Amino acid sequence: MSRFLLSLCLLAITFSYAKAERTKIEIQTNHGTILVELYNETPQHRDNFIKLVEEGVYDSLLFHRVIDDFMIQAGDTESKDAPPGQRLGMNDLDYRVPAEFNSVLFHKKGVLAAARNGNRERASSSTQFYLVKGTVQNDSTLEVNQRRINDGLRRHYYVNDPKSQPLLDSITSAREAKDTVLFDQLRAKSERLQNSYDDFVKYVIPEAHRMFYKTIGGTPHLDQNYTVFGEIVFGFDVVATISEVKTDNRNRPLEDVRIISMRVVNE
Repeated sequence: MSRFLLSLCLLAITFSYAKAERTKIEIQTNHGTILVELYNETPQHRDNFIKLVEEGVYDSLLFHRVIDDFMIQAGDTESKDAPPGQRLGMNDLDYRVPAEFNSVLFHKKGVLAAARNGNRERASSSTQFYLVKGTVQNDSTLEVNQRRINDGLRRHYYVNDPKSQPLLDSITSAREAKDTVLFDQLRAKSERLQNSYDDFVKYVIPEAHRMFYKTIGGTPHLDQNYTVFGEIVFGFDVVATISEVKTDNRNRPLEDVRIISMRVVNE
């Protein structure tokens, strides 16, 4: 493919879902300012994020999880006054945002996405988000990432299949009864069944996404398992700087990286 056609394709990916005006959010940190815009294709995440920003929920919170060449994560509601070394990443508000997966939205370099725990619905944390730094991929790494995507989908569809429920309920009962022998036996059986589970449509990374990952970069293994709901329009250098700070063994920066304030930008 010629460079001209490649450029047109990348532009199409970047702007194909930018038809309507997007809300912009300014994130002021102690390392500089980041400007993001929110996708209209993920309205529940967009509206939730705007609400939290307007209520000042993010002001003074930390970027508590930082991994170079991957992403920077913030939004733990207990991080504001967390002493050095305190484990973070488990706190948010007492609700989740339903997953909003979109075939056009993917984990390209610079996107804003929602963190989550391992809940069955793949629903997002109410407050925790991450900004993707990512790396440039090649055909080999993309194949590995595609397998990781489908491993995540396999887990999701297995645990939500009604046929799996009796075994999963038995595992829960064994754990509650503290029957470790039975628990280990049932869990091993469940893992075997999950690994062989095949009753779902396998995800194939679209060629246009592959081209973007191979030329600009991102974190493809998270696609279709975590909701992407915005992207950086200014300040990616700030994300890059934050991603390179020194961290402890839990990926928390040794020196606090703080969100000073966030605000909706009206243009």
